[in-house]
Amino acid sequence: MAAISELIRKEDNGSISFGDYTLDSKAKLDNFEFNGDIYKVKTFKEITKLERNGVFVYESVPGTAVNDYKEDEKLVEFTVDGPEDAQITLELEEDNEYEISINGESAGIMKTNLGGKLSLSVELQDAESVAIKVEKK
Repeated sequence: MAAISELIRKEDNGSISFGDYTLDSKAKLDNFEFNGDIYKVKTFKEITKLERNGVFVYESVPGTAVNDYKEDEKLVEFTVDGPEDAQITLELEEDNEYEISINGESAGIMKTNLGGKLSLSVELQDAESVAIKVEKK
């Protein structure tokens, strides 16, 4: 499991990585520019939260480390690490169906609510990292 010590960083593959679940107190980084957008990350052992241009993108309870986060209009994918199981909430298009896969296995189809939020649980305890893929149907 690898926390992101700089809180958020650009990756060579065109993605971002963020979050440090090893921190005992809240840490945040504002005004991180990536692909023309401005990101803000808040993270510590209890929560990790990412915003883009002032809008909610990702939240986990408890805190996690997210690697290789990529998003477009049809697909969100990333790997996540953490010391214990986590509840992850993503901001997507409202009232749409998404196919969820965890480590390459289908976890079914979920529908976002009117606010566009989709929540899923991920078993992280004893896992090195878990690959998440959320694809619009």
